[in-house]
Amino acid sequence: MYCRDCGTQVSESARFCPGCGSGINQTSQSTPQPVSLRGFSPRISDPAFAKYVKNSNRWAAIFSLILAVAAVIGFYIAGEVGSEMDNPGSLYIGFGIGGMFLTIALFQILGRKRSSTWDGTVEDKRVKKKTKRHDYGDDNVQYEDYLEYSVIIRSDQGKRHTIKSNDSDTLYNYYQIGDRVRHHAGLNSYEKYDKTGDKFIPCNACGTLCDISEDTCFRCKCPLLK
Repeated sequence: MYCRDCGTQVSESARFCPGCGSGINQTSQSTPQPVSLRGFSPRISDPAFAKYVKNSNRWAAIFSLILAVAAVIGFYIAGEVGSEMDNPGSLYIGFGIGGMFLTIALFQILGRKRSSTWDGTVEDKRVKKKTKRHDYGDDNVQYEDYLEYSVIIRSDQGKRHTIKSNDSDTLYNYYQIGDRVRHHAGLNSYEKYDKTGDKFIPCNACGTLCDISEDTCFRCKCPLLK
């Protein structure tokens, strides 16, 4: 269970919170409470989240396999009918690109499986002006300016994590310096401890922004953590 005042995880037998020293009311902790916008939500244990992660891994594997097969077939055909490459050289390139797609999907799946749940605090927020280079060939090079919004979170273990977005300040404005947050394993998303006063809430499964009054995400149907 977690302290209702600061969000620190405490043991079931604890009488006082090790984080803030507040007394732990064992009776109130074990009795179902109304949904509150302050605190880390117990809804994270809903089976819908485990199902979402499982489906995400499955579709990542299927999509990468389709791309891999398409790359192999495409380069094989190019080697047979094209004039620039011949088989088996062209086929080997297809296998290399196909293997790259499969490797990317594998790292995504392993990243979800190896991720962990941890708590932290928003330490800083930054905005940087950056330039992206687009090379279209034939000396046609164009440059695009954009703003990179960053929210820096320091975990309780001292490690820094950054949430970045380009030309969108939505999450930048959603988090404030000093906010307590929790990173959820598998989903690789963040939940804010104190959501009082917020008008929207990001879905911790698919990332869709939902109205704070909603109970489930209208897109993926997972419960909103509040």
